Amino acid sequence: MTKNEIALAPDAALLVIDVQKGFDDASYWGPRNNPAAEANIAALMDAWQETGRPVVLVQHASRTAGSVLAADHPGHAFKDFVADRAGEASLLVTKTVNSSFYGTPDLAAWLTAQGIGQLVVSGIQTNMCVETTARMAGNLGYDVLVPLDATHTFDLAGPDGTGLTADELATATAVNLHGGGFARVVTTAQLLGS
Repeated sequence: MTKNEIALAPDAALLVIDVQKGFDDASYWGPRNNPAAEANIAALMDAWQETGRPVVLVQHASRTAGSVLAADHPGHAFKDFVADRAGEASLLVTKTVNSSFYGTPDLAAWLTAQGIGQLVVSGIQTNMCVETTARMAGNLGYDVLVPLDATHTFDLAGPDGTGLTADELATATAVNLHGGGFARVVTTAQLLGS
């Protein structure tokens, strides 16, 4: 193992969060970052399936009126590259909030039953469901790895019209997770050993 590679547990679970078609609607979400996110997520899914490690798919079913992620909207469906690999998934969690730990079935109970202690958290949005899930996983005592380049997000406005770009939000997430001790922020290449 080179110094840039990351030691992965033989049963490390890959969480693929909310990689759904509705996030392709730029008129709804606005500008995004990291156009390589999908390719990196696909590479991780392929590597996990090749090694027999568990893959957990998480799907958001929004309760917000008019949401492109509502269960009855076409945007609720997984993006094609995830749907094509979904047959190999170990678990599908459906959620209506940011944390994958508040979904059905119960993610923590499943991880405990499987004896899994290490999680790799990828998906959409970096600063929302990915960060929330990673923070909670860290609080619950899991060894959490977040390949930031296997996530993406969108520009976002805050109070008084103050806004941050998607790249600024991703950087803030990296600092929050890594600096706050919730997770180790890594790259897809490090996880793939290349």
